[in-house]
Amino acid sequence: MSDPLLSVSGVSKRFGGFTALQDISLEIRAGERFGLIGPNGSGKTTLINCISGVLRNDGGSIRFAGRELGGLSAHQRTRRGIARSFQVPRPFRSMTVLENLLVALDYAVIGHGLSAREADAEAMAILGKIGLAEKAEALSAQLSQVELRKMELARAMAARPKLLISDEAMAGLAGAEIDEVLDTLFKLNAEGITVIMIEHIMQAVMRFSQRVMCLDAGRVICEGAPQAVMDDKRVQEAYLGA
Repeated sequence: MSDPLLSVSGVSKRFGGFTALQDISLEIRAGERFGLIGPNGSGKTTLINCISGVLRNDGGSIRFAGRELGGLSAHQRTRRGIARSFQVPRPFRSMTVLENLLVALDYAVIGHGLSAREADAEAMAILGKIGLAEKAEALSAQLSQVELRKMELARAMAARPKLLISDEAMAGLAGAEIDEVLDTLFKLNAEGITVIMIEHIMQAVMRFSQRVMCLDAGRVICEGAPQAVMDDKRVQEAYLGA
């Protein structure tokens, strides 16, 4: 069996006297669809922030594609192949959708060697996959909520990631809109992108994930196949109370 794409071993994170993560370990294989769940305050975002470099873990190690990430900044990790979308989209609102992607491409892919025409073509190809090609020349400020979420994913894809972290990309969306984002994530995964989905919409997690981990109070309480995790009494108590 090949080595994992992402290996998190014994990671901890403290904020003063508060322990946000305690001895978290996980391995994710290339091409996997992995769901990360847990009630509010469980440590999901802290873990993702440690993986992506927004925060530095206080203990343990994080390895990506066989290389230790300790000491690397967030933008350096992005250039290694880790990209993420954010729950609250923050586009450059005075720029078009296409221009937003070009900024991401220029920033994240150092020395891409593309001419302006080639960069436009690559960005348009991404928009085509995401379903936003017809909005390329629209200002990002004019996009609907589901279009903004898609553009967040498109900007992440402009970094040419091996691993995409989707942070609650479906929060606040209606049923058909959730299906649109799910279909997009399935399409990206089918092209070889490994995906970590952080999500509170359990139907989406169940449909998308091959494996799920549940955190509560900074600890792993369950990991396994989606249905087994959802049926676990500890997971039900974490969400609903004992």
